[in-house]
Amino acid sequence: MSVNHLNQVKSREEYKKTQAEVQKGPVAEKEPKGQKAQKTEMANKRIRIRLIPIWLRIVLLLIFTGVSLVAGAAVGYGVLGNGKPGDVLKASTWTHIIELVEKK
Repeated sequence: MSVNHLNQVKSREEYKKTQAEVQKGPVAEKEPKGQKAQKTEMANKRIRIRLIPIWLRIVLLLIFTGVSLVAGAAVGYGVLGNGKPGDVLKASTWTHIIELVEKK
């Protein structure tokens, strides 16, 4: 098991314990104010278990950004520019475009 999985299992157990405490109702014992406030904060706190880790979200964002840039360039060059969409992936196309833009 991975460390992340163990943390999720621990969080689930803590969540179940706090839910059981909430269902019991108010505590009849007298407790100092600090402990009582801390227990109510724990009972109100929701534990969030992420299905997709943050690092995977960042990687997927970068992949989808790259794919959308290539697709947008292919549509722009192929459909709007009357060229072949596959030519977007060639280096010679980009050197030609850069020469046209930098030409004075």
